[in-house]
Amino acid sequence: MLKKRLIPSLLYRENVLVKGKKFISKRKIGSIIESVKVYNLREVDELILLDVDKKDSEPDLNIISEAASECFVPLVVGGGIRNLNMIYDILRSGADKVCINSHVVKNPSFIKEASKEFGSQCIVVSVDYLSHNKKNLIYIDSGKTRTNLDVLPFLKMAEDLGAGEFLLNSINKDGMMNGYDYEFIRKVKKNIKIPLIPSGGAGNADDILKLFSYCKVDAASASSIFHFTQITPKDVKIYLKKNKINVRI
Repeated sequence: MLKKRLIPSLLYRENVLVKGKKFISKRKIGSIIESVKVYNLREVDELILLDVDKKDSEPDLNIISEAASECFVPLVVGGGIRNLNMIYDILRSGADKVCINSHVVKNPSFIKEASKEFGSQCIVVSVDYLSHNKKNLIYIDSGKTRTNLDVLPFLKMAEDLGAGEFLLNSINKDGMMNGYDYEFIRKVKKNIKIPLIPSGGAGNADDILKLFSYCKVDAASASSIFHFTQITPKDVKIYLKKNKINVRI
């Protein structure tokens, strides 16, 4: 059985880490590279590095390269990715996977193109969502633009096109530290086959335990819990292990 993964997310803009809350990320909280160094010592399984301000500009390959040089676990990089050359440059700079959001929602065929070129194991499709009239609708452009796309049919299509993993982000839960969107996550997990990484809501170790025990997901992404409490990733993994969750320690 594959071990469950614990994956901190690092959000940054203008080369500085920021705190997100319902996808509003104005609060600066520190150094990207120093955070990467710290997480390397704290038993994480992967790191997700997302530039929340990239739209039409190119990725900052210097930051990616520096972060990769200090990162000894798989590194997932995202932010404004919209062509194969960008993916090539990011992977060449040391990332292990790329995380693609708005562009694949607008152009789903890019999933097939990218997975064919680089392998599906490199392609993480990220989906941000909010609930409207009992539907979970996808948002793009860092949560600023609503689409009329329902999350689950889109994920099924993305899976068929060659996505390797899904990063599922609840805008309502982002940075609130009051638990994940468990019922919807459980529903999604039952309807897809590839790994699912929910994000948004972790405030304590029990929140993450419920994600694994109730929703049966493959990994958990979290941010605020590690930046704004005394809880470390290692603490969470020890707690998960005590509660029969198969994690690497």
